[in-house]
Amino acid sequence: MKRFDVADRPITGYETIGVTRLTPTIGATLDGIDLSRPISEQQLTEVKRALAEHLVIFFRDQKMSIEQHKDFGRRFGELHVHPVYGMKDHPEVLEIKADENSKGVAGEVWHTDVSCDAKPPMASILYMHEVPANGGGDTLFANMYAAWETLSEPVRKMLDGLRAVHDGGYTYGVRQKQGAGDYPVSSHPIGRTHPVTGRKALYVNSGFTTRIEGLRKAESDAILQMLFRHIELDDFKCRFHWAPGSIAFWDNRCAQHLAVWDYFPHRRYGHRVTIAGDTPV
Repeated sequence: MKRFDVADRPITGYETIGVTRLTPTIGATLDGIDLSRPISEQQLTEVKRALAEHLVIFFRDQKMSIEQHKDFGRRFGELHVHPVYGMKDHPEVLEIKADENSKGVAGEVWHTDVSCDAKPPMASILYMHEVPANGGGDTLFANMYAAWETLSEPVRKMLDGLRAVHDGGYTYGVRQKQGAGDYPVSSHPIGRTHPVTGRKALYVNSGFTTRIEGLRKAESDAILQMLFRHIELDDFKCRFHWAPGSIAFWDNRCAQHLAVWDYFPHRRYGHRVTIAGDTPV
């Protein structure tokens, strides 16, 4: 299999922030920026560039209030309101939490956030307040450009132009046991073209995608399972170890993530704001 590698792409041209690549394939840590204060237009431009180049970017040792967190998110677009979850006084903010009473946690499977929406979120910004006392609770991220590009050419040709159904009822009603409800269901291209980079990314995930349109169930199930296993390859991944005050900012259009729940019964707690997106093409 062809290995996707961006190690020969130098990180140059950043004047107000430092950027350190986490792996050759995905992820970078940014420093020299205080997100509790309004960022300059130059910093905004450089953060956008880092996100486009690395798909997920990380910040350490930050201190933000909920309002500062929302303000930072709004620099990149309108904030998305989740169809199921949200804080009572801050509907744009999700509490990401698990403790000794949890029966499961959100994000235990590979997914991109709320892909069941007709216009799924462009990006998500998770700010971690508490981490498990004895370690654990990392998040894995995977590069969906690489996932698409490393499929064989005959498979890409077969998938190009096909659409898949992303079902919120499957995720929230069945897997997360929220019961029956009016959950969003949408159809999106399997190969999604990123509106900024123009690159194509694999856009199915085991969290939301239930079937490929126009195929028999057995055919759809077989192809989706092949794609889900392909997404899990180590070639595409980075792993982020959280600490209090850490932030992960990822592009839902070209990256997937998985929250590792290996810390029960310890507590993990954070806030996430999500930036509204557009219709996948």
